[in-house]
Amino acid sequence: MSRPTGQSRPTAPPGRAAERSRPTAPPGRAAERSRPTAPLWRAAQVFRLATLAYAVGYQLTAVAEYTRPTLSWVLVASMAVWSGVAAVALSRDTGARRGWVIADLVVVLAVMGATRLVADPGWYSTHQTLPTTLWATNAVISAAILRGPVVGVVAGLLVAVTDAVVSGRFDLDLARDATAPVLVSVGLAVGMAANTARRAQAQLERAAHLAAATEERERLGREVHDGVLQVLAYVRRRGSEIGGPAAELATLAGEQEVALRELISEQAAPSLAGDTAEVDLRALLRVESSTAVSVSAPAEPVVMPRRRAEEVAAVVRTALSNVELHAGASAKAYVLLEDLGVEVIVSVRDDGVGIAPGRLEVAASEGRMGVSRSIRGRVAALGGTATLDTAEGEGVEWEIRVSKEGLA
Repeated sequence: MSRPTGQSRPTAPPGRAAERSRPTAPPGRAAERSRPTAPLWRAAQVFRLATLAYAVGYQLTAVAEYTRPTLSWVLVASMAVWSGVAAVALSRDTGARRGWVIADLVVVLAVMGATRLVADPGWYSTHQTLPTTLWATNAVISAAILRGPVVGVVAGLLVAVTDAVVSGRFDLDLARDATAPVLVSVGLAVGMAANTARRAQAQLERAAHLAAATEERERLGREVHDGVLQVLAYVRRRGSEIGGPAAELATLAGEQEVALRELISEQAAPSLAGDTAEVDLRALLRVESSTAVSVSAPAEPVVMPRRRAEEVAAVVRTALSNVELHAGASAKAYVLLEDLGVEVIVSVRDDGVGIAPGRLEVAASEGRMGVSRSIRGRVAALGGTATLDTAEGEGVEWEIRVSKEGLA
């Protein structure tokens, strides 16, 4: 649509323009804390330091039985240094976490293998390894948080096999040695917890984006309705009343009004995942608002499967189209949406001329199926009911009842 000459294009208020142009700050620590697995990483590092304390205590009790006590203290000191470095590195949300987790696993396996350097076969075949099984669990936990339960179980098995190789014990008697089941269970449980946290975060983000998109589309829809749609509707009605050359302008305005309403209807129902997702029925109905149509809906979203919601909206559009065509030039229509939990009720009422007795049967015999197919047929396909209440000179009211869930 061309802009009349002599009019300047409106400019945005300076404050709003400056707000749009203001650069956004980097996410920083706030974004790091919002990561879904961040609490797990922090808790894992606290556990790492606690297990280090246990390993040092174990060293104090076992050092007298080692053949190389000095080397054992060097290894324990290396464990302490690595625990501090790994705790700092893994608690930070950086792209290097994968490398640190791999290094953590390598260090754990190496220190476990070094047990044979500090003790004789009689000792390490009947005791746990130098770094203790509890301290070795840190590598399993890190792998599980990073990649989920499968990688966590694999890491647990790897640590358990290393423990069996170092000690020379391949005993399946779980009553005597439950190292392998414990390590595998830790990898499985922590990995599942990490995946659950990621899924919950992803769903929360999708819900937030959907709510923001819905709010923005409704705002744009209101602005379009308050401006363009009302002007087009006014031009269509006045052109039809004036007739002559203005009738062609009325026809064009009517076509553009219908096209714009359909576009808004398509954009007003964002979904999470295509046609199988759920949408807010209120958004589909509110785009029908005009100077002649009033739409009332609950304050809370009326969520339905997308296909069912679109079919209900199509029924309402057909009813409103009948009001425009048959109720009279000055008729007003009122749409009321009610949410009863398991079902919705949509009432479409007008104050027009009503329907004379037998008129619907005559229309059906003439091949005009707006009521029988577009309204009653659609509602029947949804498993609902469509009740018509009308009398000549008293307007028309449709009451449409449809369950929220169904195959359609």
